[in-house]
Amino acid sequence: MGRIMGERLVRRLDLERAILSIDPHPSPAAHLEQYTITPEIAAQILFIATYTNDHIIGKRVADLGCGTGRLAIGSALMGAKEAVGVDIDKVATTTASKNAEKLGIKEKTQWVTGEITVIKGGFDTVLQNPPFGIQRKNADRKFLRKALEIAEHVYSLHKSSQDSPELINKLARNRTQLIGAAPSPFLNGLVERCGGEVIAVYTMLMTIPRMFNFHKRTRHQFLVDIYIIERKASPTQ
Repeated sequence: MGRIMGERLVRRLDLERAILSIDPHPSPAAHLEQYTITPEIAAQILFIATYTNDHIIGKRVADLGCGTGRLAIGSALMGAKEAVGVDIDKVATTTASKNAEKLGIKEKTQWVTGEITVIKGGFDTVLQNPPFGIQRKNADRKFLRKALEIAEHVYSLHKSSQDSPELINKLARNRTQLIGAAPSPFLNGLVERCGGEVIAVYTMLMTIPRMFNFHKRTRHQFLVDIYIIERKASPTQ
């Protein structure tokens, strides 16, 4: 499957089906905010990175906080030269490795168990779904700093400051629609201090099932923003 996808224009539905076949975490932890990115959002990010911006095919890609590997495996399926996923949770990286083998792209992926600080060297692109900072305040900050330290181009998913029922309904009817948004002043300032520039922000709809005891609904829908960022300068201290 990996070779076929890498050699031709990929249909979004085919990519979503491949991502959907990736096994989720068998025992996610609330304190690590281990919410699995949906196939629709993962495919949307990968399509923008691959076909709009040419940041995947033939590139070295890193997935920080990779979980069970949806973004890293998706980038390998889309034609990345190499995809490296890192996660602090050994169960997550073990599951990711099995998923990569199942989808036929084991030789194009590497999985590292540890803090994201262990990743060194240069990458072309970072794709990441970091913790939103709900359970651990400001948990996403170190992910943005590390991403801009190791890569020229960053695609980073964050909880949106918008909470519009009308927008949620609009995106529920058409999940592939791209809706531009303004970056939050806080994240924009953080990106600039890390030597980056926010190129674009798109709002998407995330849907997660009831996973933990504190969840009151069987399904929760909320808005997320994908930040497309480029490294421009050395980080300020």
